[in-house]
Amino acid sequence: MVKKLLSLLAAITISLAVWADEIALNPDHPDRYVVVKGDTLWDISAMFLHDPWLWPEVWYVNPQIENPHLIYPGDVISLVYVDGKPRLQIRRGPQTIKLSPTARDTRIDEAIPTIPVDAIRQFLTQPLVVGEHELDNAPYVVDSPDEHIVTGAGDRVYVRGMDSPEYARYSLFEKGDAFTDPQTGEILGYEAQYLGEARLQRFGDISTMALTRTTREISKGDRLLPILDEEIHTTFLPHPPASPVDGQIISVVDGVSQIGQYQVVVINRGEREGMEVGHVLKIMQRGAKIRDTVSPKRDKITLPDEEAGVLMVFRTFDKVSFALVMKASRAIHVLDRVTTP
Repeated sequence: MVKKLLSLLAAITISLAVWADEIALNPDHPDRYVVVKGDTLWDISAMFLHDPWLWPEVWYVNPQIENPHLIYPGDVISLVYVDGKPRLQIRRGPQTIKLSPTARDTRIDEAIPTIPVDAIRQFLTQPLVVGEHELDNAPYVVDSPDEHIVTGAGDRVYVRGMDSPEYARYSLFEKGDAFTDPQTGEILGYEAQYLGEARLQRFGDISTMALTRTTREISKGDRLLPILDEEIHTTFLPHPPASPVDGQIISVVDGVSQIGQYQVVVINRGEREGMEVGHVLKIMQRGAKIRDTVSPKRDKITLPDEEAGVLMVFRTFDKVSFALVMKASRAIHVLDRVTTP
């Protein structure tokens, strides 16, 4: 995994080379910073850089840094200049880290994350987006044997439609609204609203499942999908898309009207458009449509789009992607544009 991440980081560095001479520092940057538990790479980089997502360019080219995505509490990050260009140097204890194979007692999972993983943890392991009939053909809840008014964690449910006892753990979902492209009208998928998890107790034409975790009440007709052991991204390397992107925010989790920092959004660009985990996009607030009351024509005009923030893609599907808003400099709304930074 480490070799894979280093190879990806090297590729990202090459793609960022065009910006190498244009990296701007935060005017209020410190000269040094001691990493503490709870920090993220993005937040630390924001202390030093105007555009924190450019941290792989600044840190990777520094020969003192062995693994720039593994930073630990207690590490000291200092701003230095190499050939007149800003670089971030890491010191771990009394010795500066050298680029050589070394053993380390600290667990990798104690390293600080790139972004606040708690904000997206529930979105990393669930399907989230399904095809039109994927849930329609899945096993479904027919009843509860315990006659509870509200069925939730600790209760049991009867399930019909299971083909085999191959899988022991399942997630429960309710089919949500369609994700629709606002420009073409194409249906990009359907939201799978996560309800909880269950474990198979007895298999049969009517199977018995124990609810181990729930986020909402479980009802008749709720659907089940097996939990698969798939590789989940928890380390993110921010980088720009290789080709221009011009998409839109089409949904926001929890259905709020205004979107702020660390909220999860859905964009109408996915793997078929080349979206990757770690892609950073600029958010452009749509210009309002107003009537020009000064002009004799009193015609309607559209004001210019305004830069509103930055998001980073953390999970991709065929036609849509889920992203976390990393910065919000003004109010962000559904249908605002996302573009290459």
